[in-house]
Parts: sequence; structure tokens; C-alpha cells
Amino acid sequence: MQEQLQYLINQSSFTRKPTAELAPFRYEELAKALDFHRTIPGYAPTPLFHLPQLAKTLGVGELYLKDESFRFGLKAFKALGGAYAMARHIADFLEMDISELPYEVMISDEIRKKLNGVTFATTTDGNHGRGVAWMARQLKQKAVVYMPKGSSQERLDAILREGAVAEIVDMNYDYAVRMTAEMAEKYGWIVVQDTAWDGYEEIPLWIMQGYGTLMLESLAQLHEVPPTHIFVQAGVGSFAGMVQGMVTAAYGKQAPKVIVAEARIADCLYQSAVSGKADALPVGGDLQTVMAGLACGEANSIGWNLLRDYSAAFFSCPDAVATRGMRILGNPLSGDPHIISGESGAVTTGLLSILMQSPVYQSAKEELGLDENARVLVISTEGDTDPERYRDIVWDGELPSFKQF
Repeated sequence: MQEQLQYLINQSSFTRKPTAELAPFRYEELAKALDFHRTIPGYAPTPLFHLPQLAKTLGVGELYLKDESFRFGLKAFKALGGAYAMARHIADFLEMDISELPYEVMISDEIRKKLNGVTFATTTDGNHGRGVAWMARQLKQKAVVYMPKGSSQERLDAILREGAVAEIVDMNYDYAVRMTAEMAEKYGWIVVQDTAWDGYEEIPLWIMQGYGTLMLESLAQLHEVPPTHIFVQAGVGSFAGMVQGMVTAAYGKQAPKVIVAEARIADCLYQSAVSGKADALPVGGDLQTVMAGLACGEANSIGWNLLRDYSAAFFSCPDAVATRGMRILGNPLSGDPHIISGESGAVTTGLLSILMQSPVYQSAKEELGLDENARVLVISTEGDTDPERYRDIVWDGELPSFKQF
């Protein structure tokens, strides 16, 4: 018997009296990040694919997928957040507005001389660290990257190729985050982490705002007609929190329903929602999951508050949900596009397919209003950032796909 999905339809007291701050996620704030990203060489909106045949098979009205495997040649969306946070730090250090520092000015000899060398440090399961290392190289600054135990050698090598100092350490993600913060304080590095905690909230907020470029692009590609449902994956909840904050700020009570998918072994947001408490609860352990990008046991407090107050549902997903999504997208129905989606990128498609096709979850589907009138957006946050692992799963059947029918 396969491990089942665990889920919670969010009807907590927090949804009736929300307190999470929405102002940082209004259009004018997120547009600052988009304007900066547009100045970076190689910037282009990533594709938004229409999947009519899959939508018909699953029984939803429309299905769209935002494919982040095309982002800056890095195969993942994460660079959006790190790059913007690093740029905002530089702008603040120089006491300038970010609008005065497009990319070509930021890399000028004059600005570099004023900075006198900056080292950016972060902890990563792969994609975020590569984005930070990539942007540091663009800015002609330094990067130090630590990865938790169990991280892929291929992902480490990709970070090293960007010129960063990087290594895999013998501790889980959350302990590695603490170590990075301690090392940064000792050596004067700037921590670029999307996990917020008391006293460290400004840079995580900038990272979340940087991710907003993805959603502004998506809505433009949808001709400003919002979907009815958005499926988002969550590690610490920075990306998911941004999506929730952005659509709530933009559409209020008419906002799309945001459905959060986490890895079962690292489901801190789901466990926090179940607890009914205001503050997020941590999940400990080694956090070993095929969804490496979601292997985080402690929530970003900013993201959690937004998800706690406004999200429609939380799903705790076994690894087989992600592998099902990878195989669905990599082997499309006739007429739909072929999409290479990595382990963390495909979990939302896997989850949607299960909800729509398995009678086990009929009540969840009905409570969420997922039917022939639904216009669904899923976001593939990464491509095959670990190509060998991708082939092991999709070609060689390393892990089973979720099936409870």
C-alpha cells in the first residue's frame, strides 16, 4: 500500500482575521524587481505553456504551466530572488535607489571600487546557491556556498563552475543555515538566505520580491486574466508566500485559490497548519527526499504568515507524487508540449493529477472547487538541474510513481 497524501483544507481562525502584511507584495513593489531583472543580459520571460489535452484528461477547464527551466540558462527560478536581493543590498550600501542601479551600472569599475569587495554567502540544496554564485560572478564579487548532507555532487559541481567557494557539509539544511550565518558574522560576509528569522528579514523579503518577476510575467502571459487555482511547491515557503501575497494584494477576496505542496519528510508548513498555532513549527531530521529543493524543515516566517492567513490548502506529498509529475510532463499527451521538469518542479503537476483522478481524494477536489470550470496554473520551478538523477527516475524507473486508483 502506497503512502497516502496528507492534506488540510485551510479553514483556520487566521483566515477569518488575517494579519499578514500585503504591502510588500503589491504590484509597484514587485515591479521594481522586474525592472532590474530586465537589465540583466540574457533576461527573457520564461514560457507559459497551455496543456489542453492534459486539462481535458484531468477534468479541469484550462491548465497552464510556467516553465522555469529556461531562466538565465540556470534551469531554475531561484536566481530571480538571489540576484534582486544582492542588487538591493548593493543599492542600500551605496545609499541609492535600485532604479538608479541597472545591471550595467552595478558592474561598472566605479561601483566596484566603492564596494571594495563583497562576499555573499548562502546555504542551498542546489538551485538557490547556483543562482547566488552566478550573480556574484556577474557582479565580479565573491560567493561562499554550503550544501547540506545528501546534496548532489552534480549540483555542487554546477556551483563550483560559477566560481564560488562551495562544499557539502555533514548536517541537514537548517543546521547548515545556522552555520552559514555564524561564518558570515565571523568573516563579514553578507548572508543571502530566503529563510527569515527574528533579526534577519530584510534580505529574505527582497528575495521573495525578486521571485515576483515570475508571477508578473505569468499574469501578462495570461492577458491579466487570473487563474482560479495556483498550485505552488514550498520548501521554507518563500516562493509560495510570494505567490500568495501577490495574488491576495492584487485581487483581494477574488484571488485565486493557492494550494501548497510540500515534501512529506520536510512538511513544516503542513504540520504548522495542522497545529493551529500562529507560529510555524520546525520539522527535524535528515530531510532526505527526492525533492531536494524542498528539503527544508524550518519555515520562512514572512512566507508562513501569508500562507497561514490566506492559502486554500496544504498537501504533504510522498516522493512518488513528484516522480508521477515528472513522467506526466516528460511524456505528454498528443498535442501538448514536452516539458522537462525536475523533482521539485513537477510535484504540483503530480498533485493535481492525483486530486483529479483518484476517488480517494474526491472530497478534497470538491472542497477546492477543482472541476471543469477551473483554470489552473502550475509552476515548474526547475528543469533537470541534476540530469543524471532526472534520467534515473524518468528513464530507468528509480522511484515509483504515485498511484491510488
